[in-house]
Amino acid sequence: MTTTSVAPRPATYREVFAVGQFRVLFGSYTLFLIGETVRMLALSVTVYAATGSPLMSALAYAAGFLPYALGGTLLLALADRWPPRTVMIGYEVLRTAVSAVLAAGLLPVPAMLALVCVTGLPSAVASASRTALLPDLLDGDRYVLGRAVFSMTAGGTQVLGFAGGGMLIAAVGAQGALWITAATCLASACLLRLRLADHPRRRTGASAGISETWQVNRALLGRPAIRALLLAQWLAPALMVGAEGVLIPYAAQVGAPDAAGLLFTAVAAGMFTGNLIVGRLVRPADRERLARPLALALGLPLLGFALHPAPGYAAILLTVSGFGVAYQLALARRFLDEVHETQRGQAFGLLLTGTMTLQGLAAAAGGALGEVATPALVVTLAGAASALAALVSWRTLSPTP
Repeated sequence: MTTTSVAPRPATYREVFAVGQFRVLFGSYTLFLIGETVRMLALSVTVYAATGSPLMSALAYAAGFLPYALGGTLLLALADRWPPRTVMIGYEVLRTAVSAVLAAGLLPVPAMLALVCVTGLPSAVASASRTALLPDLLDGDRYVLGRAVFSMTAGGTQVLGFAGGGMLIAAVGAQGALWITAATCLASACLLRLRLADHPRRRTGASAGISETWQVNRALLGRPAIRALLLAQWLAPALMVGAEGVLIPYAAQVGAPDAAGLLFTAVAAGMFTGNLIVGRLVRPADRERLARPLALALGLPLLGFALHPAPGYAAILLTVSGFGVAYQLALARRFLDEVHETQRGQAFGLLLTGTMTLQGLAAAAGGALGEVATPALVVTLAGAASALAALVSWRTLSPTP
């Protein structure tokens, strides 16, 4: 089992990026995010142009996320059974082929959606392999800051990627954008193949596949310390995301439908800023002391939506809420310490799968509740539920002795 002590000072970005293998992994992850953002937008545009159906366009946008829970349920054991470099390269090659088929425009819409869903099943395994490789490359507080860098990259992609993707589609068309996505996937595969060192698989022996995935997931969830840390990282953010399901109707409710983009950007900008400041400027011991108030900050600002704030004030509340996501940095080392190295890939995969699944369900629930309640009330209730979840995890969020 990994053991680390709390460093007296935070690591620096210079120290993190001084590790050449981390730079390779970061470059590959950035290419992955760019490609995924462009692919989701381009596929959605392609499907809408072919069908004229908003529902089919939305399904195309979500098609990359839907298989994540299934892949995490059935295939996660492969994250420890196969070498991480092999898993990541194989997934990028698969993404390259799928993007090329979509760009060629040879398939009808149902076949396109089915292809994206089926080939998305390994995404949980690839993400787990990537995340589990970080502590092999970065030690001590550099690992925590490396996690923050990945979170900031994801948030920055949300802020810039959708606008950039929209401009790209306008310039070269949806099919041209899909060819560019295929190029980013291929570039990521080549980068990993040429520059990333090979790391051995964490578990050996005959793989039991689905049954092993279930067995290890049950074993992880059966350990009280790991279960508590998983719930502490799942519940409060997922319930906060329930508010995002009604931000578009909220903007319309306050008479500023064009402000919906501002509201979504505010959440991502808050997440980026929180990881930047808490990861770099706050000492490791102080991060643990800030975990409780930061977790509460996810939900409490959303209670202000009961007053139906104008878009500018609403954006401020959402930015503060997004900032609170940085509380997870205080739990990153503790989670790593609790997991045996032979189960590290599957443990991180379980964390990611739960996050994706619960946040998707919460956003859908928020949208469903918005059918019978005002958007402002839905956001307020989501904030209250998130704050309550933080209180439920209060003991887990307390500093380690």
